[in-house]
Amino acid sequence: MEFFDNLPAMDLMRSEKMTFVQLIIPFESAHRAVTYLGELGLLQFRDLNADRSPFQRTFVNQVKRCGEMSRKLRLFKDQISKAGLVSSLHSATQPDVELEELEIQLGEHEHELNEMNANSEKLRLAYNELLEFKLVLQKAGGFLVSGKSPVVVEDRELDENIHSNGDYTDTASLLEKEMRPETMEHSRVRFISGIICKSKVQIFERMLFRATRGNMLFNQAPADEDIVDPVTSESVEKIVFVVFFSGEQARMKILKICEAFSAHCYPVPEDITKQRQISQEVLSRLSEIETTLDAGYNHRNKALSSIQFHLNKWMSMVRREKAIYDTLNMLNFDVTKKCLVGEGWCPIFAKAKIQEALQRATYDSNSQVGIIFHEMDAPESPPTFFRTNRFTSAFQEIVDAYGVAGYQEANPAVYTVVTFPFLFAVMFGDWGHGICLLLGALVLIAQERKLTGQKLGSFMEMLFGGRYVLLLMSLFSIYCGLIYNEFFSVPFHIFGGSAYKCRDASCSDAHLVGLIKYQDPYPFGVDPSWRGSRSELPFLNSLKMKMSILLGVVQMNLGIILSYFNARFFKSTLDIRFQFVPQMIFLNSLFGYLSLLIVVKWCTGSQADLYHVMIYMFLSPTDDLGENKLFWGQKPLQIILLLLALIAVPWMLFPKPFILKKLHSERFQGRTYRMLGTSEMDNDVDTEPDSARQHHEEFNFSEVFVHQMIHSIEFVLGAVSNTASYLRLWALSLAHSELSTVFYEKVLLLAWGYDSFIIRLVGLAVFAFATAFILLMMETLSAFLHALRLHWVEFQNKFYHGDGYKFRPFAFALLTEEED
Repeated sequence: MEFFDNLPAMDLMRSEKMTFVQLIIPFESAHRAVTYLGELGLLQFRDLNADRSPFQRTFVNQVKRCGEMSRKLRLFKDQISKAGLVSSLHSATQPDVELEELEIQLGEHEHELNEMNANSEKLRLAYNELLEFKLVLQKAGGFLVSGKSPVVVEDRELDENIHSNGDYTDTASLLEKEMRPETMEHSRVRFISGIICKSKVQIFERMLFRATRGNMLFNQAPADEDIVDPVTSESVEKIVFVVFFSGEQARMKILKICEAFSAHCYPVPEDITKQRQISQEVLSRLSEIETTLDAGYNHRNKALSSIQFHLNKWMSMVRREKAIYDTLNMLNFDVTKKCLVGEGWCPIFAKAKIQEALQRATYDSNSQVGIIFHEMDAPESPPTFFRTNRFTSAFQEIVDAYGVAGYQEANPAVYTVVTFPFLFAVMFGDWGHGICLLLGALVLIAQERKLTGQKLGSFMEMLFGGRYVLLLMSLFSIYCGLIYNEFFSVPFHIFGGSAYKCRDASCSDAHLVGLIKYQDPYPFGVDPSWRGSRSELPFLNSLKMKMSILLGVVQMNLGIILSYFNARFFKSTLDIRFQFVPQMIFLNSLFGYLSLLIVVKWCTGSQADLYHVMIYMFLSPTDDLGENKLFWGQKPLQIILLLLALIAVPWMLFPKPFILKKLHSERFQGRTYRMLGTSEMDNDVDTEPDSARQHHEEFNFSEVFVHQMIHSIEFVLGAVSNTASYLRLWALSLAHSELSTVFYEKVLLLAWGYDSFIIRLVGLAVFAFATAFILLMMETLSAFLHALRLHWVEFQNKFYHGDGYKFRPFAFALLTEEED
């Protein structure tokens, strides 16, 4: 065991060693010290004011100011986005400004922008009213002309000629005179004209019909132009309408209904000449307002452009300042009210860097009193911190999704880097599909610099984050595909010729039946001659099923071995003697023996029935094996292994709880109990993760015994169910292979059998679609999820508790826009 102790430490195998530290910071140095620690990003502060509400903390006013500035910056960002301005690639290079100066600048910019928006909204409302009036004049005039008799029309034309040739003048503005509903003086039929949203027309017309009891005539026509809503800036389709009615009571009802439906009514004169004069006035006013609006938009865009130039820098500055004051609120005053006291966790390797940053903060703030930085006893278990890179971070996230490792607990991510993509490839093995995945992974890796930091969709973000996982999955898929000898389900003679040939010329279509073996086995992978033979499925099923059991037993043994290294690291000899040893004996007495039988059968070519051997090992262990005997001494070995498996169950269940009880009673009777040079009570009771107790809790024997019984039963039953669970490797590999075969033979080859180019093209398109969306997307996701389950349940439950919490240092680099 000294060999393992002398091995160099692996960075990812166990989390970084942490230390609990205390900082005593003079008030004048506090802001600068926290700033430098945020730039360093290696200290996790502990909240010393957890019992206080956010409004009772020291720097609550500064946090409120930063929140208000964040609101203004978000307003500017929304306005810039609505204006459609292109974001600048480079931030401003102006000198740094103080928070107070920035607060004043942002207030001035907000006031100016609100004024411009209010003026623009008023002008847009006036413009919309005139535009609607223009549309009503155009459409309603046609209804009025078509609704009159020919005599009235001739009278209108005559009046128009008289007014055009005479000295007809009207000093008052006709637009102002006609701001009331027009009535037809020569008859009792009146009308109301206006405009309404297209979505409300049908209900509006039905309501008018019911209110007037059908005594009205409703005409409508679509407006030629869309109206822009000044609030939402969206185009709204509208309908121009004219309602003919009779009587003052009907008029009042119609006006109320128009008001209820937000329909805008506009007066339209009956006289054509007046209509044209009003139209000219409306057009001139529209032109004036449009010019004013354009000037206002240009001025607003210039103001937004100047804001946009500094926006990213301002947002980053405010975000940092808010984070600094949030962190300062986690600190507490000392008894003199002149210093702030902070506590937190940091990695041991970062102590020198933190001390250097604190010294620099003292010097830069011209403080006469230095910052005190010293270690303390930890009040709780330290956080877990693994130093990962862009390659290992995705695998670490896969493990952390199950549960964060406890402090210094063995990290499954070390082995997941290899075992996860390999088990995926066992289920997905096809080197044609693997090449497709490899190309996708290489594209993501090639675009790494471009895509890093950009906002992607949830699916693309997940895919980009796992680009190196995808790379390894594709490489292992190519490897397993070469072993299965499948390229889009088609076998190839890559590593030489087949080991079989026809017995005579008449067996060209025969497979295996009529074939003879004439040379050494195919050097790598499955012989291509198995493809399409009568024995293809029995052979591949037997191969993949046995291979799945072998891989499962190996990985479960690896999990149990890691539990040994955990127990050895935490100096828990109880776990080694009464958990690791019986678990290894039980698992390998049954399924380790089954794996041995599989290997011996492959090596000897025996026809023994392994199902019969394993079943009668339990039912009739003393019976003669007969044809199922694979090696000398198999029968007594089976009896010994069965007895060991039976002994291992009480070995796991009973000794540990009683020993813990004895150690507890001896400790509190003033006597010490030492074994192998270590205090068993300190090392086994206090650090034992399975003891179901904490350091200062009272010992509860029944609780410990029940917990140990549950753990033992779970392992015994799990040994069977977990081994069976690994058969999913065989099932999904078979399903993937058969799906590929169906798409190739029943789609591509079937279409290629026709002479029509169109049928071939359609068959190729269907084959490509099925390959891309079913085999490369759905099957990839399915194999990924099954590999995930095998690691989380079958592998990690042998040694991994996952009851820790992540190290979350105060770092500006970890701040996101969501924290604004």
